[in-house]
Amino acid sequence: METSMKCEAAPVAPVEDVKLTRVLKPVHLWALAVGLVISGNYFGWSYGFAAGGAVGLALALIPVTIFYVTFILSYSELATAIPHAGGPSAYARRGLGKFWGYMNGISCLIEFVFAPPAIALAVGGYIHNMLPGIPVLTATVIAFLLFIFINYWGMKTSATFELIVTIVALVGLVLYWALALPHFELSRLTAEPMLPNGMSGVMAAVPFAIWFYLAIEGGAMSAEEMVNPQKDISIGFLSGMGTLMVMAFATLLLTAGITDTKLVDSIDFPLPMALSGIYGEGSFIVLLINFIGLFGLIASLHGIIFGYSRQTYAMARTGYLPKFLAYVHPKHRTPVWGLIVPGMIGLGAALTGLTNVVIIISAFGSVVMYIISLVSLFVLRSREPELKRPFKVSYPIVPLISIAMAIFCLGSLLYTSSEALTWVCGVYVVSIIYYFIWGNKNIRPFEEEFGVLDELD
Repeated sequence: METSMKCEAAPVAPVEDVKLTRVLKPVHLWALAVGLVISGNYFGWSYGFAAGGAVGLALALIPVTIFYVTFILSYSELATAIPHAGGPSAYARRGLGKFWGYMNGISCLIEFVFAPPAIALAVGGYIHNMLPGIPVLTATVIAFLLFIFINYWGMKTSATFELIVTIVALVGLVLYWALALPHFELSRLTAEPMLPNGMSGVMAAVPFAIWFYLAIEGGAMSAEEMVNPQKDISIGFLSGMGTLMVMAFATLLLTAGITDTKLVDSIDFPLPMALSGIYGEGSFIVLLINFIGLFGLIASLHGIIFGYSRQTYAMARTGYLPKFLAYVHPKHRTPVWGLIVPGMIGLGAALTGLTNVVIIISAFGSVVMYIISLVSLFVLRSREPELKRPFKVSYPIVPLISIAMAIFCLGSLLYTSSEALTWVCGVYVVSIIYYFIWGNKNIRPFEEEFGVLDELD
C-alpha cells in the first residue's frame, strides 16, 4: 500500500488543481457526527467510574451535556456561515487572526490525532476478548492501518461505510439496553458511598464524561464535501446531538445498574463485561455484543481519521503546515499525506498502550479548541454582523452558557490531569515555536485560498 501511494503522490500537483468533491447529504453528516462519537459508549467512559463512582460520573455528565448541546448550536452557526474543511481553524482565523487560527487548528489536531490511538487500543481489546490468541497491540496496529487505507479510497466509499457501521453500532447499543434493562437495580447505582472521592472525584470524571461526545464537531470538516452545506450542516449536527444525548445517559445508567462498577472501570470492553455477570462469560449474547461493539469502535476510528486528515489538509493548504500535506489524490480525491503522517503519530501513541492517558490528552485539545471557537463566534458577531448566517444560535445566551461550561471542563482537566498536562504543554510549546519559525511565513489570504463562500452567496 505504501509503495503505490508514494508512486501516485509524486509529482505533487498544485493544491488548486485537485479539490474535494461534494457528495454528502444530511444523513451522511448525522452518521458522521454519531459515528465519530459512538465508540464513546462502547469504551473509555467507564474509566470515570474509578474517578468518581457511578453517581459522580453521572453528575459530571450533566454539565458536560449542557456544554455540548449549547456548543453544537453555536458551532452550527459557525459551520454554516463558514463551510470550510479547516473547521475550527478557519473560524478562528477569520475571527481572531492568523495565529489563533493556527492554534485552534493545532488544538483540533491534538484532539483528533490522539483520539484514534485510544479507539484503536479498544478495538484491539475487543478483538482480544473474543479471540485471546490475537495480541491486543497486533490487532490495534492492523485496525489503524486498515482504516487509514479505507479513508484513502475515497469520500463516497468512506461515507457509505461510515453510515453502515454507525447504524449497526446503534442497533447494538439498543440491543445492549434491552438486555440490561430487565436486570437493572437502582440499589447498585446508589450504593454507598455514592461519591467515593467526593466532589474532586466528580471533577476527575469530567474527561471521561467528555468522551461520550468528544469529536462530534469533526462533522464540520466535511463542509467542502456537503452538497448544500449552508442548509444541511445544522440538520445533521442537531439530529446527531439529540441521538448522542440519549445514548450517553442510557449507557451509563444501565451499566451502573447491572454490574459492580469496579469490574469495568479499567478495561476497554465494559459492555460485554457487564453482561457477562448476567448471561455468563463466553455466552452467545456476550459474544454478540462484543462483536457488534467492534462496529461502534470502527465507526469512530474511521470517522476521526477522516477528521484529522481534513484538518491537516486544510492547514497545509492555508500554509500553516508543509504544503505536501495538502496533496489530494487526483482519482480518489482524498488528502493522501494528510492521512498518513498524522496516522503514524497516532500509531506511535497507540503503541504506548495507555488508553486513559491518551483520552485525557485528546480531551485537553478539544476543550481548548471549543473555547477558541466560541470566542471567535462572539468576535464575528461584533465585527461581521452582515456575514450570511443560514443558522443563527440564540445570541448571546446560548454561547455564554457554552463558554462557561467549557471553562468548567478545562478547569476540571487542569485540576485532575497533571500527568497528561505535561505532554499537552509540550505539544503546544513545540507548535508555537514551529509557527514563529516557519508556520507564519506562507499563510494564504482566506479569500484566495478558498472561494466557496463567494460561490454559495
